[in-house]
Amino acid sequence: MLAAFAAAVIAATPAQAAEVRKFDTASFEAAKAAGRPILVDVKAWWCPVCGSQNRTIKAAVTGNPAYDKLVIFEINYDSQKPEWRALGVRKQGTLIGYKGRSELGRIEFKTDKPLINGFLGKIVG
Repeated sequence: MLAAFAAAVIAATPAQAAEVRKFDTASFEAAKAAGRPILVDVKAWWCPVCGSQNRTIKAAVTGNPAYDKLVIFEINYDSQKPEWRALGVRKQGTLIGYKGRSELGRIEFKTDKPLINGFLGKIVG
């Protein structure tokens, strides 16, 4: 009975196509070298803009095979200051897109869903 319940819960949970990882420089550089489409998400748990961005990103990539190759590196604004500073970030709520080694652009402190969805499409396109 428990196994059937667990299977039902898993089946009801949409699969996330993108790979989400905590940012670390070695993995980030390896993903760039491999030519992966990358989104760097600099966020703080207390930031409402970050929460809105996260919901938009999750809605776009969950169960969408277009994002199968996308890797999302999450940088904790509060505890990973050297990492976000090394990327030239000035504040939380910053999204940075890469295609391999090339930076494609940034969205800073904006929650506009069409803007974020278009940015995600540009990264994987």
